[in-house]
Amino acid sequence: MVNEKGKYFYAVGRRKTAVAKVRVYEKGEKPGIVVNDKDLTSFFAENKTLIEKVNSPFNVVELQDKYTVTVKVLGGGITGQAEAIRLGISRALLLIDEEYKHVLKAHGYLTRDPREVERKKPGLKKARRAPQWKKR
Repeated sequence: MVNEKGKYFYAVGRRKTAVAKVRVYEKGEKPGIVVNDKDLTSFFAENKTLIEKVNSPFNVVELQDKYTVTVKVLGGGITGQAEAIRLGISRALLLIDEEYKHVLKAHGYLTRDPREVERKKPGLKKARRAPQWKKR
């Protein structure tokens, strides 16, 4: 796809209730990742673990600082958002070059984590937590 910034590859990543819409630009004005119009480090409040999680697809395929990435992410918590961004970036890298599939799949970056919150059932306090039972 093409817009005013140039050609880009688009992918969506999801985790729990977080949804990340990722655009990886072929030639960006400056390489890096921008999340919701903020720099990656400022968006994740300099949480090194989450920043490494987001950058890990680029590190695995050895493409650090080669692409400009813009992300719109909504829903979920910060960990779910980071993992949704990682999946979106991994899927976009596959569109760039199919050769990355073997490496990304070996690290588990192409697998969508299907775990969701279980719904609350009637008569229970939570999904499985029953009210305290009294014998006498």
